[in-house]
Amino acid sequence: MSISLYQVSIPVFVRALENLAAILDKAEQHAQAKKIDASIFVNARLAPDMYPLSRQVQIATDIAKGGAARLAGIELPSYEDKEASFAELQARIAKTIAFIQTVSAEQIEGSEQKPITVRTPSRELNFLGQPYLLNYVLPNLYFHVTTAYAILRHNGVEIGKADFLGSY
Repeated sequence: MSISLYQVSIPVFVRALENLAAILDKAEQHAQAKKIDASIFVNARLAPDMYPLSRQVQIATDIAKGGAARLAGIELPSYEDKEASFAELQARIAKTIAFIQTVSAEQIEGSEQKPITVRTPSRELNFLGQPYLLNYVLPNLYFHVTTAYAILRHNGVEIGKADFLGSY
């Protein structure tokens, strides 16, 4: 049986982002209950040389929308990266989920060997569709969602593995 790139991309992206949104909800509730300025969480980092929570969410959404768009061969939406509150981060996640849910299985299937180029500020990366998804997009998505989780957990938000995994 061959792998379905659609099943390994769009539903996985949506689940990861929905779980991230739920974690952010718990963080916002925690901040309110403990009377902590929410910006402390939004700007929190695990280490001084790591991105803050807000950037982790921005990158997670960029990876998901970029993965969907590149695999489907459609235009990649651009976001401004200005989110500075839980509400703005939630809106970005919702906007990303809405976009990736417009991508159909027909647009993704058959892109296993499709050449894909990703331009970063420092270099150009070239992939074929399946390795792009499995070796670049998914690990990056999980890295940034996990790091967002870890920042919040490190800062006392009462979340656990079940929050990261979501319901089955």
